[in-house]
Amino acid sequence: MAARQADVVLVGGGVMSATLGMMLRQLDPSLDIIMVERLDHVAHESTDGWNNAGTGHAGYCELNYTPETDDGDVAIERALKINASFEVSLQFWSYLVEQGMLPSPSSFINRTPHQSFVWGDKDVAFLKRRFENLSAHHLFREMEYTESPDELAQWMPLVVKHRDPMQKVAATRVRHGSDVDFGSLTRSMVKYLESTPNFELMLNHPVHYLAQRDNGRWKVRVRDQKTGETKKLEAGFVFLGAGGGALPLLQKSGIDEAKGYGGFPVSGQWLVCQKPEIVSQHHSKVYGKAPIGAPPMSVPHLDTRIINGEPALLFGPFAGFTTRFLKQGSVFDLFGSVKPNNLWPMLSVSKSNMDLTRYLIGEVFQSHSERVESLRNFFPDAQESDWKLQNAGQRVQIIKKSPDGGGKLEFGTEIVAAQDGTLAALLGASPGASTAADAMIDVLKRCFADKLNTPEWQERMKVMVPSYGQSLVEDEALLTEVRQRTLATLKLVD
Repeated sequence: MAARQADVVLVGGGVMSATLGMMLRQLDPSLDIIMVERLDHVAHESTDGWNNAGTGHAGYCELNYTPETDDGDVAIERALKINASFEVSLQFWSYLVEQGMLPSPSSFINRTPHQSFVWGDKDVAFLKRRFENLSAHHLFREMEYTESPDELAQWMPLVVKHRDPMQKVAATRVRHGSDVDFGSLTRSMVKYLESTPNFELMLNHPVHYLAQRDNGRWKVRVRDQKTGETKKLEAGFVFLGAGGGALPLLQKSGIDEAKGYGGFPVSGQWLVCQKPEIVSQHHSKVYGKAPIGAPPMSVPHLDTRIINGEPALLFGPFAGFTTRFLKQGSVFDLFGSVKPNNLWPMLSVSKSNMDLTRYLIGEVFQSHSERVESLRNFFPDAQESDWKLQNAGQRVQIIKKSPDGGGKLEFGTEIVAAQDGTLAALLGASPGASTAADAMIDVLKRCFADKLNTPEWQERMKVMVPSYGQSLVEDEALLTEVRQRTLATLKLVD
């Protein structure tokens, strides 16, 4: 059977692949694009609304993005970078809404204030210093700070109601924070792509073979799970946007850049409340500080969520150890990812992260009562009967070689691209989906450099993302201009 020829194969039907597909379609409508997804519909793994926090990660409330330094100061560089990256996503989504490629913004993004909440003298001092550093920068100029009980009662009534009045507390708030249903967003993008020429969506087609031909093109073999038939694809560029499944596929590719990478899988769970009389009292995302030894994805937060149009409150996430790389993956995923070139980094990380291992084991064996007790730090009146446990998605944290020859556990996201620009993969977790547009621009820069540098593609990029090629961290006037447009277009301000 002759191979189906294409320009681009997108592996995985999540927000990353959909974002890259949408960008390429605008840059060159003639490109022949195939998206392959192993499940029976798109956005069902990490991108699904129940499988992620849904926070438009902008650094507003996530305290793990602003670590305390050895001298007692608070570092804000990572928060600035993440905030600027999220602004790129907002610009891209605004463009898609304006062009009618996405439905009403409320179908995938809703205004939800982002708040940080802490208690105790030490953490209150940390939060105040964090506020002073961040609010001095134009990206965070709208941030508010309070220790006032009356203001806190307005900002987060469930959190402060019946709390010990002698306990010292503080909070920050950014009113134009957002809740994002990345599942609905992705399904809308893929629906649009399906309406365009030269696009094919192949559901129930997992990739089982990946190799580069002598001419530089990639041979991709997928198996139709309904018929058992193997189908041959061939493309000039392959993107591995398969969430936790990206690492095994990257290893299959055999590119030199993949050597030394390993993965540490972590599962997650939420406590969920859908009782209207409780849900209606909370309209924000409230983040606290992570317990000692916890991974960044386990920063506790009480969230207002709108998933598939339905409101809910979520608290968590509660982490756990797993050997699966995907929610619907295999228990042998972790063992199959161990290769001679990453064995030592993975062993080194295991040895140096025993606190994390103990934390995850403790999370696994928590009872419902213990989880609700953690919730009461944020919602003192929480009743066990009002909350149920919901499984969230799987995340595979990056393990990579460190300069000393050992291994290092990374908690961010990373693009791994072949030197010839014919293949790229996205690895890692938080901040993940929120920075999809910025991450996919990075893929374009590394893999489509010749075309991206042409006047035609440059002009089209500037239309999609007006700040393209400029720094929102450094240019206050530019930030003011683009933020005013995106908040209005996406209805994130009154």
